[in-house]
Amino acid sequence: MRRFLLATALMTLPAFAETPSPVKVAELSARLYAAGVEAGDPLLILSAAKLRKELAPVAGDRAAVEGVAGEGAPLGWEEMLASAEALAGDDAVLLGLIEDAKVEATKGVASGPVYNIGSLSNGKGDTYPPIEFRGGEYAEVYVEAKAATNLNLGVYDDKGRLVCSDTDISPIAYCGWTPATGGSFTLKVDNKGPVGADYALMTN
Repeated sequence: MRRFLLATALMTLPAFAETPSPVKVAELSARLYAAGVEAGDPLLILSAAKLRKELAPVAGDRAAVEGVAGEGAPLGWEEMLASAEALAGDDAVLLGLIEDAKVEATKGVASGPVYNIGSLSNGKGDTYPPIEFRGGEYAEVYVEAKAATNLNLGVYDDKGRLVCSDTDISPIAYCGWTPATGGSFTLKVDNKGPVGADYALMTN
């Protein structure tokens, strides 16, 4: 019952003081999905899929310097629901909820996060050409991999100073900060292993 109440609450998101940005929704849904997969919990995965369905990611032309382009797209809500369905077994209630999520209409977002797909071998890193962010406006960068690897993310200002990083052992990394003034920032993505992986990089 406790698990059901938690998942039900999550499926009614966003219940935040402020509506989360599309980039933040992408991160939240990926973390929820990872937790559901680890726990073998189809309800958590279903909640992740409902969040992910709100997104409208837009493919961009950004590429890492001398990097290798990956294939595909960010993890989709369809893939999430397929995982939930596999775990639901013959539970008619869960299968019904999953089917409802498949056909449920959503307003989505007017403009989703811009993404590109890169590919990194274990132990390798990508550096992106400087990206402009406006001063006084919250800036976000996010990376995720479908493979069970460890992605690290670092953001550096035009003087080479680290302004934000995420080095948790996870295939997910998020950085959010507010530049005092407008300027260019360099993004670095490192794959600390244990496997090579394609990854999606998203920005607001």
